[in-house]
Amino acid sequence: MITIREAVREDALSIQQLAEAVWWPTYGPILTEEQIKYMLAKMYDLQTISQQIASGAQSYLLLYTDGIATGFAAYSPRTENPEVYKLHKLYCLTETKGKGYGKLLLLAVEGKVKDAGKNILELNVNRHNPAMGFYEKMGFETVYSEDIDIGNGYQMNDYVMRKIL
Repeated sequence: MITIREAVREDALSIQQLAEAVWWPTYGPILTEEQIKYMLAKMYDLQTISQQIASGAQSYLLLYTDGIATGFAAYSPRTENPEVYKLHKLYCLTETKGKGYGKLLLLAVEGKVKDAGKNILELNVNRHNPAMGFYEKMGFETVYSEDIDIGNGYQMNDYVMRKIL
């Protein structure tokens, strides 16, 4: 049985563990080991996740398969333009690839955006990430590219993709 629910602060550890399990196979072929470690520590620190959830800075959804957390998504209105929502994170365990879990999470986020009365969802995706094909299949279009300095000499080299809901 598959269920999706909104995450609460107590889910921070599950989100962190999922990120750790997913990031290495996802980004290992694209980024250096040092950059992956840096980004995991920066983006998936327990306190960071807890604060994002508690403050509403990012809303998280958790996907469960037979009671086991197997994926998550995070989204929020864009700070610079609250009419546009941003999908910050969408990850499912590698062994679940092809089962439609990513699609279910994305559709759940799209539903939340529509419920908020908005109709634009954007995301950043690494320019070498094969997930671009998934997002294109789901109706996203590349609108521009950007390089984001994330500190410690690292950059995220991304495409920004957009979908009108």
